[in-house]
Amino acid sequence: MEIQINSLNQLQQAAKTYLAHLEDQKLHCFYAEMGTGKTTFINELCKQLGVTTETSSPTYSIVNEYASNKGQTIYHIDLYRINTIEEAIELGIEDYINNNSFCFIEWPEVIEALLPLPYVKTEISLIENNQRLISANLTGGN
Repeated sequence: MEIQINSLNQLQQAAKTYLAHLEDQKLHCFYAEMGTGKTTFINELCKQLGVTTETSSPTYSIVNEYASNKGQTIYHIDLYRINTIEEAIELGIEDYINNNSFCFIEWPEVIEALLPLPYVKTEISLIENNQRLISANLTGGN
């Protein structure tokens, strides 16, 4: 699946489309360069899933936990500051990725060996005129 975003005005619809195509998948890994909008997109996904509290980047806290108005738990994880798989294990990453709650992970490269299949691999690319291309594919699924 590919979604092109030409402006922030299209972010809400892009998140709705993304979730409609991947509604049964709970684990989402985001691959993108710094500044391409991973956190912004994930924050919008949380809103679309029913999070009514303010969302923010977990760069320093590493994990933000949200509750949706539907009683779901949603984790937003930023592994940018994690350097080894051992650090991630000490953080308890396996509990987050294996508990069947929505889990959105930025910078997942360090934990790829731990990721249960299937998961959604989402790439965000910056294209001309500040447009973004979001490509999402199921990894290891049927």
